[in-house]
Amino acid sequence: MSQHPFSIRSLPILCCSFSIALLLPLTAVQAAPSAALGYAPKYQEGFSHFDYVNPNALKGGELTLWGFGNYERLNPFLLKGIPAEGVLPLMFESLMTRSEDEPFSMYGLVAEDIELATDKLSVTFRINPKARFSDGTEVTAEDVKFSFDTLKSEQAHPQYRFYWKDIQKAEAVDKHTIRFAFAKVNPELHLIASEIPIFSKAAVGDISFDKIVTTPVLVTSGPYVIDKYEEGKYISFKRNPNYWATDLNVRRGMYNFDRVVYKYYKDANVTLEALKAGEFDFMLVNNSKQWAREFVGPQFDAGKIKKDQLPHQNNAGMQGFVFNLRRPLFQELRVRQAINLAFDFEWANDNLFFQQYQRCNSYFTNSELAASKSPPQGEELALLQSLAKQFPDKFPKAVLTEVWQPVTTTSPNSLRDNLRKAKALLTEAGWELKDEVLQNAQGQKLEFEVLLVQEGFDRILAPFAHNLKKLGIQLHYRMVDTALYQRRQDTFDFDMFVSVYGQSQSPGNELMTKWHSSSAAQEGSENWIGLKNPVVDALLEKVIYAPNRQALLTATHALDRVMLQGEYLVPNWYIGVHRIAYWDKFNRPEKLPLYYDAPSWMLRTWWKKS
Repeated sequence: MSQHPFSIRSLPILCCSFSIALLLPLTAVQAAPSAALGYAPKYQEGFSHFDYVNPNALKGGELTLWGFGNYERLNPFLLKGIPAEGVLPLMFESLMTRSEDEPFSMYGLVAEDIELATDKLSVTFRINPKARFSDGTEVTAEDVKFSFDTLKSEQAHPQYRFYWKDIQKAEAVDKHTIRFAFAKVNPELHLIASEIPIFSKAAVGDISFDKIVTTPVLVTSGPYVIDKYEEGKYISFKRNPNYWATDLNVRRGMYNFDRVVYKYYKDANVTLEALKAGEFDFMLVNNSKQWAREFVGPQFDAGKIKKDQLPHQNNAGMQGFVFNLRRPLFQELRVRQAINLAFDFEWANDNLFFQQYQRCNSYFTNSELAASKSPPQGEELALLQSLAKQFPDKFPKAVLTEVWQPVTTTSPNSLRDNLRKAKALLTEAGWELKDEVLQNAQGQKLEFEVLLVQEGFDRILAPFAHNLKKLGIQLHYRMVDTALYQRRQDTFDFDMFVSVYGQSQSPGNELMTKWHSSSAAQEGSENWIGLKNPVVDALLEKVIYAPNRQALLTATHALDRVMLQGEYLVPNWYIGVHRIAYWDKFNRPEKLPLYYDAPSWMLRTWWKKS
């Protein structure tokens, strides 16, 4: 099971005989309809459609999905409040769009082509003159510039300022040409620029962007428009019959439903019963107990509701119980190590998860970006040694010689042995047992609260709390509604909470908002840890500005080792398949993409049976 944080890289970019493959030597520059990060794009000029779609999929019908909790705004780009499901993926388009069977390849959508300057300090896009907003008006360079300037302003979510910090400005060269100037050479920055979501400048007019909350003012170029909605209950989208890109190769066979509806539910058990009753059509299952025991009944027996497990090659990133280092209690490494030692994943997997999960062992779990299980060597070792000299007081020396592994109770290890080690660490750190609770010299008790928003984690935290109690540590957990959870997350008002650090196949600028010192005090950032570490900052620079794939791998491996040795969270678990349940009234493409999340893939590529 997982809880998904806000992701700024959620938006997905056309393909000529020349393709810019970033990180490869660039001796001449010319406009191209595709671009990739470190390799030649898979799809050549004139390709018909992506391999993972059915170009002949029927159009029509209705798809009903579910949303969790509530929503408070229709504008998806603000800091405060919870955005409505579906608005971003169904309504907004960018200059280029991503292929889901390549690590990081972009193909023209609103833009016909992309041209990276020889010095790599700017990128120019030519807008497709056929591109139209839903009101029939033309998409122009001024709209793109306005969208960029607005989203990078103080009126929008601060994550955009972090993510686009190296994009200095946007310039409308002419009606159909937009150029972005860069502050420095950044290998992925032209691809990042191609992902900027676009909306109509004229439709916003003189309205302050942060005042556009629950009124659907934003006019976009995507396949759907908002039809009707009732805050907190549902939101319904209808297909734009005049959608401009229906026959583009990057849209052929996609967005096949006439109507898409999201119904909201506040309780996971109610949601499952609603699926069984036919109130909605499709569900991604993140609860192992539910999957093993509760997806049963007459509708399943009769084959009316299908269960399936879809393999993927996604970078699993890291899910864990995150320590908030802004709390003095967690600033001591030995305390974090001791708490980690009290979590028994193997017991949980056997008794709670039905052996469905594997332990997260990296911040880039299930990918080549993860550090190896042997000590660093070669270029990676040289990089780490240079940082050890540069930051002698901050560098974790164990990184150079030891290989971090998640705590385990697999024989010959045991929970008893782990708790003994934890007790020794706590004693060494100055914590003594008084009145059955550990206290330090200042009389502070070693107790903390885990903030929850989804049911199911209580059964995982109860045995964890039981183990901690043996050490004299008190763990409390509290369930709150989605609105309060979002506010407390945005303002870092928690001791510990469950989070997913999702990762792409090619991480870069988005890491700044996760772990860089500059984001630690910025409300709304994903630096939930409160991390301010110059070693991590230096490694993030190495990742973001890596000149080629091998340098990127070297930097992520080193970053992974340093992050893991910091014990900034209690690692959770992952699964290498998408567990889905759906009513048997849909067809789907024969081929799966490699890198995808199941709900969005279903939304884009499935179609209603005739």
